[in-house]
Amino acid sequence: MKSLLAKLFAHENKDLRKRIYFTLFALGIFCLGTGITIPWASVLYEELGFLEIFNLMSGGGLRSFSIFALGVSPYITASIITQLLQMDIIPYFKELKEQGYVGRQKINKINRYLAVIFAFVQAYVISIFYLNTNDVMVMLKTSLVMTAGTSFLLWLGDQITMKGIGNGSSLLIMAGIIQSMPGIFTGAFNAFITAGAYNLALGIGLFILFLIIYLLVLVGIIWVTLAERRIPIQYANHTTSAYGAQSSFLPIKINSAGVIPVIFASIVLTIPSTIAGLIKNEAAINFINKYIIYTTPTGFILYVVLILFFGYVYTFMMMNPEEMSKDLNKRGGYIPGVRPGADTSKYISSSLGKLTVVGSIFLVILSGLPILMANISSLPSSVTIGGTGILIVVGVAIETYKQMESGLVTRSYKKRRQRR
Repeated sequence: MKSLLAKLFAHENKDLRKRIYFTLFALGIFCLGTGITIPWASVLYEELGFLEIFNLMSGGGLRSFSIFALGVSPYITASIITQLLQMDIIPYFKELKEQGYVGRQKINKINRYLAVIFAFVQAYVISIFYLNTNDVMVMLKTSLVMTAGTSFLLWLGDQITMKGIGNGSSLLIMAGIIQSMPGIFTGAFNAFITAGAYNLALGIGLFILFLIIYLLVLVGIIWVTLAERRIPIQYANHTTSAYGAQSSFLPIKINSAGVIPVIFASIVLTIPSTIAGLIKNEAAINFINKYIIYTTPTGFILYVVLILFFGYVYTFMMMNPEEMSKDLNKRGGYIPGVRPGADTSKYISSSLGKLTVVGSIFLVILSGLPILMANISSLPSSVTIGGTGILIVVGVAIETYKQMESGLVTRSYKKRRQRR
């Protein structure tokens, strides 16, 4: 880390520092926009359900009905849908996937068009459910402003990617989550020390314990994010000598699915309450509030089962062992001691399955901690330990750090060659 900072502030890397400054400036614009509330909209005080995670990503902008209330969540939704469509569901999307860079550009363009459509639909539905008005024009104006905010953030994310450091959309999500984090610590400080619920010594001790637990959770997330199973791979070239073979490895992360299983599980649990709210069936609403919502015991169990299910399904959809085996065979690679073809596919599938179980259990613990904490403690709902938001921040921060480090190493290598 120290060596990276030393290289970063070296005179010859002035252009890289400019990219960092541009990134910080763009993220500042995003943070400023999350504080600008739509004039005719009101702040929300009720539960948002599965939208809580999108509220977190937008820096609390959804709850305050800011111009950036939706953040880049519609783009995330569009990206997930097109990823699923590439799994041989629609031939056109599979063809785009196989076209390489050109195909990725077309898919990205489709994602942006879909994101704008999803943004308007999502904004209008939110306006219907959460705005205290029956005025259609007000709901339409709110939807258009929120859609325009999302469109601007997509453009801003592109500018960060091209002129700044890291992936623009991911950094905007990370900035939104980090922006909401100070409220966690100030809320904990007020609850333990200034509220007077505990004597001063006990309150300070509990606050320090809270910080220690939070730090341990953060370290655990970093460890799981970086942990991977490296399957040894050997590539045989045209020579018959054992020294002519090239060895490598196939990395498989413990949590390959990221936060997608949690998002899917939250959406599935919220669908019944949304339908019940639309049909206004009192008996259905009471049943859902008693057994389906994840703050209830049965709802929490269902939430855990759904995370485990989607974690397993999504991982195997994104990392198809059969396709990985075929790709390995095409490149002349093989796993030592394992036959190419079906045996290689089974071996990869077995390794991926075991890691997915561990990764899904990790997701369950991470997403379940805030719920359990809210039920067993008297802390305000804004004070949480764990949560998928930290997982997103850690993942984006690690990827951005690796990109910066890779860029500095590449520049250093080019300069050495020029000197020679």
